[in-house]
Amino acid sequence: MSHRDAGPAVAIHFYATAPYTCSYLDGRQARSQVAIPAEAIDAAVYSQLVRLGFRRSGLYTYRPYCDSCQACVPVRLPVASFTPNRSQRRSWKRLQAMEVRLLPLQFRQDHYQLYRDYQQSRHAGGGMAEDNVQQYSEFILKSGVDSLLAEFRLDGVLKMVSLIDRLADGLSAVYTFYDPQDAQAGYGVFNVLWQVELARAWQLPYLYLGYWIADCRKMAYKSQYRPLEQLQDGCWVAMEQAG
Repeated sequence: MSHRDAGPAVAIHFYATAPYTCSYLDGRQARSQVAIPAEAIDAAVYSQLVRLGFRRSGLYTYRPYCDSCQACVPVRLPVASFTPNRSQRRSWKRLQAMEVRLLPLQFRQDHYQLYRDYQQSRHAGGGMAEDNVQQYSEFILKSGVDSLLAEFRLDGVLKMVSLIDRLADGLSAVYTFYDPQDAQAGYGVFNVLWQVELARAWQLPYLYLGYWIADCRKMAYKSQYRPLEQLQDGCWVAMEQAG
C-alpha cells in the first residue's frame, strides 16, 4: 500500500510482533500485525486500513495476527438498516436527558479522573488500571487521523467520554469509558445508539465497532446490534451469512 500527498509516495509497511499474552482469552498467546510508519497513516490511508480489519491505539495501527486463533472478528454496523431492539430502546429513552458535546483531543482533568475510575473498576489488576497522565494521553489524545471526543453529561455531571474516528465511509468507535458506579445505567448501549445517529447525521454508512469475540463477555455484546457485518476472507458479509 502507498500513500501520496503533495510530496512523493510513501509506502506503508507491515510487521508482525512477537507473541504476547492475549488480553481477551485466558491462556492464549496473541500477535499483532502493525502498519508503519505512523506519520504516513493519515485519515485516507487509515480509512482503507480499517476496511481491512485494522484498528488503532494512539498512533499504533494494528490488527490481530495470531498463529493459531481467529477469534477476533472485525465488525461494523450499517446504520441505514439498523433498528434497535426493545432493550436498546429502553436504554435510549432512559438516558435521553444526556447532554453531549463534541470536543477536540485535549487533556481535561475530569476526563482523566473518569478514565482512572473506569479502569480501576473494570480492569483492576491489569496494566491500564494505573495509567498515568502520559499513558492516558498517549492512548486517548494522540491521533494522526480525524478524531474527536464526545463528552456525555447528565444534570451537568460527567458520565461518559467516547473517542471516535471519522473515516471516509463511517465512524470508528475507538474507546469509551464511563462512570463505573452506574454500571447498570446502560451508558454503553446509549453510546452506540448515539454514534449511529451521528453517522446518519453526517451521511456516513457504517459504524465500525472493532472486534467481536464470541467467547469474551466484554466483546461478545456487539452481536446484539443487528444487522451486523463481519470481515471474512477480505470481504464484509452479513454475520448471519458468514461461514
